[in-house]
Amino acid sequence: MKLLNEILNIKYPIIQGAMANIATGQFAADCSNAGALGIIAAGGWDAAKLEEEIHKAKKLTDKPFGVNLMHMNPHCDEMAELVCREKISLVTTGAGNPGKYMDSFKEAGIKVFPVVASVMLAKRMIESGADAIIAEGTESGGHVGEMTTMTLVPQMVDAVDVPVIAAGGIADGRQFAAALSLGACGAQIGTSLLVSNECPIHENYKKAIIEAKDNGTIVTGRSVNAPVRILKNKMAREYTRAEKSGATRDELEKYTLGSLRKAVFDGNVDEGSLMSGQVCGQLNEIKPLETILEDLMKETKERLNSLSSIAV
Repeated sequence: MKLLNEILNIKYPIIQGAMANIATGQFAADCSNAGALGIIAAGGWDAAKLEEEIHKAKKLTDKPFGVNLMHMNPHCDEMAELVCREKISLVTTGAGNPGKYMDSFKEAGIKVFPVVASVMLAKRMIESGADAIIAEGTESGGHVGEMTTMTLVPQMVDAVDVPVIAAGGIADGRQFAAALSLGACGAQIGTSLLVSNECPIHENYKKAIIEAKDNGTIVTGRSVNAPVRILKNKMAREYTRAEKSGATRDELEKYTLGSLRKAVFDGNVDEGSLMSGQVCGQLNEIKPLETILEDLMKETKERLNSLSSIAV
């Protein structure tokens, strides 16, 4: 099995998770320079903003980087044309099927890695021409599915004939070694990168992650088919109370409207949406990206070596 770094010609078999309002051109370039594949998250941007961020990244790194496209974005058609024009090496996708863009992506030499939370969705993506699948477990921060990484990855590996990248609940070498043992060729990580020196989120946000305990996250929005994992805070508690009382999706939006920006830019840890995966309880220090990635790979190698000596 080829590891992800061999497939993408990067140092480590790691993709930086696409996080809206966080994964800028600067941050993607920083991640690529540190050895991972940096990803620019188009999120709620328009094509002009994405173009600006792509050009920033190109000035800051000579390493490969990618772009994440969310198909629910009304500007997605323009963005798909843009990534082809800019010869982006890889596109990750979410919230829809990239099939309508696949011919254009292939002509431009772009690899397409959809992020999915079920085998059924993965098969649809592969029929459309996906080059690999990012299998994201519910341990992840932000929008999540139901299956855990431990159960999703091996079933995905058995069901598809393209490389599988594990995502969700990976922050140290034990977890990365487990993902590789399950058949993944690499990992996508996000929460552990939020507490890097280079991450552009507010210091209050970073501090909240570091102070979070093992049960520090909660999934909101399941009742309205919009599940999002965030840190427990005042907003999360109020949202949960309203959700349990039967509030509609529109009524619940008053809690979430602009909440991510409040967290990322304002550092409002009470009313902001502090997206975080369940690994938050493992994170206790702000470090440089290079150190985070080096430590992760060192621990992974040590864990795999120690397991190879175990006789069952």
